[in-house]
Amino acid sequence: MPEFWVSSGHHLTRRDEGGGLSITDELLLAYLARPELVPPEEACAAERALHAALMREPRRPVSPAEVAALADPDARENWAMILAFRDRLLGARSVEAAYLDLVRRGTAGTPPLFLNQLVHLILRNALDGCDDPYTLRAAELFFRPQRASVTDGSLLLADAELIDEAEGAGRQSPLVAMLGREPVSELDVLTSDNAWTYWSRSDAFSMALNLGSDPRSREGLARAIEAFVRHLLAVEVAVAPLAAIEDKDWRWFVGLDQEGTRIGNALWRGEAIDAGMAERVIALFRLTIQDPARADPRVGDRPVYLLLAMNPDRIVTMKPQNLIAGLPVIQTGEA
Repeated sequence: MPEFWVSSGHHLTRRDEGGGLSITDELLLAYLARPELVPPEEACAAERALHAALMREPRRPVSPAEVAALADPDARENWAMILAFRDRLLGARSVEAAYLDLVRRGTAGTPPLFLNQLVHLILRNALDGCDDPYTLRAAELFFRPQRASVTDGSLLLADAELIDEAEGAGRQSPLVAMLGREPVSELDVLTSDNAWTYWSRSDAFSMALNLGSDPRSREGLARAIEAFVRHLLAVEVAVAPLAAIEDKDWRWFVGLDQEGTRIGNALWRGEAIDAGMAERVIALFRLTIQDPARADPRVGDRPVYLLLAMNPDRIVTMKPQNLIAGLPVIQTGEA
């Protein structure tokens, strides 16, 4: 099976008996090696000493007084965040359990970047053995914001950071600029002809996804959602793409992002939404909990609808924690 997503850091962990990922010293050291935490040249001696001590012993307790002794207020803030995050990891039995705890007890104080890194790592574990590039490319939405654009009548999603870097560095070709086309037009769009190349570039996040007119892309996202829910909540769900919600008695929905939640709430309240809001919905899904005993009685055997949308700036920032917090699943044994 080809390797993928080495940048997730899955090689720095190991599976426990329950299939979750153990918190290893190697994983902690990877966080400590992040550029934000490596002391700059002008760092005070106390910060250098703290970093060196943790690189030797990443589980070492750090007192509030040690953080307060750092001269730079930004450094104190950064260290307080990373140490709080580290302690939550250390207090959990696995990476998955730490993520569930963060989602359920609140992510305040945890940088979105750290949450995205956890999701990246968890999905790499959940999708281990997956041989479908469409599922893997669609799964990038869980931890990488996307830029949406319409090219040749198709809604394409491209990695937002990659596009921002290309625009900032002026790497857009003169012809593309002259024609007024989107930078995404310079990226390869995932197709059946080039899908085999995904494996060699999975960590570059450099393939665009045709979410609008290629049904394999939406099916791929459905399979990724199933895997994520199965792995974290230990419940089987079936997810199917929809063209529209025609159910007049829909009981439950989950917005897969902030904009999707806002639009879903408006629809739930019976409010009319304008054409602009409707156009921002880029994907709809029906989720069915396979075991009725695991479904909240308020839902029973009725489906749950999932809404994914882009914001007015055409950015898609999926919030996978909404699936954990919002699905009407009765909790039982989990990852």
